[in-house]
Amino acid sequence: MTTPERNWSGTYAYAAQQIYCPRTIAELQRLIETTSSSLHALGSRHSFNDISDAAGLISLEAFPGNVIIDEDARTVSVPAGMRYGDLARQLHESGWALSNLPSLPHITVAGSVATATHGSGNANQSLASAVTGMSLITGTGDQVQMDHTEPTFAGAVVHLGALGVVTELTLAIEPTFEVRQVIYEHLPWDQLTGSFEEVMGAGYSVSVITDFAGADVDMIWAKSRVDDDRSAKPPSELFGARAATEKLHMTRGNDPLHCTPQLGEPGPWYERLPHFLLEFTPSSGAEIQSEYLLDRRHASSAIEALRGLGHAIAPVVKSGEIRTVAADELWLSPAYERNVFGVHFTWQPDAAAVNALVRSIEAALQPFHPRPHWAKVFGDAHQWSELYPRLADFRQLVEAYDPRGIFRNPYLSRTILA
Repeated sequence: MTTPERNWSGTYAYAAQQIYCPRTIAELQRLIETTSSSLHALGSRHSFNDISDAAGLISLEAFPGNVIIDEDARTVSVPAGMRYGDLARQLHESGWALSNLPSLPHITVAGSVATATHGSGNANQSLASAVTGMSLITGTGDQVQMDHTEPTFAGAVVHLGALGVVTELTLAIEPTFEVRQVIYEHLPWDQLTGSFEEVMGAGYSVSVITDFAGADVDMIWAKSRVDDDRSAKPPSELFGARAATEKLHMTRGNDPLHCTPQLGEPGPWYERLPHFLLEFTPSSGAEIQSEYLLDRRHASSAIEALRGLGHAIAPVVKSGEIRTVAADELWLSPAYERNVFGVHFTWQPDAAAVNALVRSIEAALQPFHPRPHWAKVFGDAHQWSELYPRLADFRQLVEAYDPRGIFRNPYLSRTILA
């Protein structure tokens, strides 16, 4: 048992009084069955709000488990507390891969899945969409095994910690592959807004970097699969943007040493799909993050609305990133039943300035019905039942799996369970 302090970036202080580190299923069940205060699972502490806070937190860092690959089923079973970067290396060494990865390989599989965290790509779904099975300890202490054949499975995968503690996940895999990453600089705005699908489809996974105030879009990070011809050279220009001739960080001025290989050099998928290397502190360190996911049909209008706030955004943002995610059927996924694009902000660690900007951004994006990323900073003016048509069904799942409300925390009480 340890005492929690702050999240990964140091910008959120946990209210929890202690962290429990069970080492067996029996220990975890006993903790849940005997507790009289609220509990919540804690992942890699990469959340920027209180989604994973409660009176007591449960860490699975010491929980046992093995990576088990089923080649016939093309799946891998993994301990929930495992980081994506560690899993990816093991998969690659065995000749397998995940279809996509988050920008940061430092985050845990279970935490990413529970919050519908995503990578990028017009045809790539969120990381949670790879889940084909899961093992859960519920609020009654029962161990529940479920898979994609069950009618409520799509409701349980993205669960925000409201259903219990996930101890193991089974993910779909595919044969390993190579990726090359090329960064292009200074994309004209009219190319992005006028040819959004084409720009974002210029690679297997594409990110656009901007502060919304510049005369042009700062960078395109284009990651392309190398399936056949390793020697083929990527184009030197993309929609008017020129290929960079040196390695870059998405936050200008930061050391690009911490970023994954660039300049078109082919290499393993797990060393190119993330933006940052597992060996280093990712992103910018001390920071706050926000993100909104919107129907891709509104991309041009929403981007122009944000450009109207560029003068206010630029002094506070370290980097802004636009990505795309394919639609899925997961009840609480921000990509539920619609192809979306995400507008991500990595902010300076100035909570007052960020909160003020969040209110302005949400007001500007309101006509497009933005769905906030569950684990990042957002405001209170969201009609959750309108954004998530299956929310009432999810609340029934919560009642069934956690009838005592053990996993109900202030975050859930003011959002989906309000």
